[in-house]
Amino acid sequence: QVQLVESGGGLVQAGGSLRLSCAASGSISGIFAMGWFRQAPGKQRELVARIFNGGRIDYADSVKGRFTISKDNAKNTVSLQMNSLKPEDTAVYYCNARRFSDDLWGRGTQVTVSS
Repeated sequence: QVQLVESGGGLVQAGGSLRLSCAASGSISGIFAMGWFRQAPGKQRELVARIFNGGRIDYADSVKGRFTISKDNAKNTVSLQMNSLKPEDTAVYYCNARRFSDDLWGRGTQVTVSS
């Protein structure tokens, strides 16, 4: 079993920054990608950013140039630096890990950007 524990998030004014972190523990062998999704009220969960073991990184178009994902393999953590935040970035952010054919999820952390 894999546990994903998120930290960070909170309330910030538009134009501000936040950093999210996610630590993976347990049966982490087989994880080949980690990343962040978000879900705003009334909307579907969407990919924000994801990093693969081979180095490939995917970003949603809406966050390119503002968000940066990074991974610390030694600590089994993935972080998301979010700059120039906008009110439309407000959502619950979920850590995700892809392990074999399974999607694994953290419990989520709220990010609220005030205008």
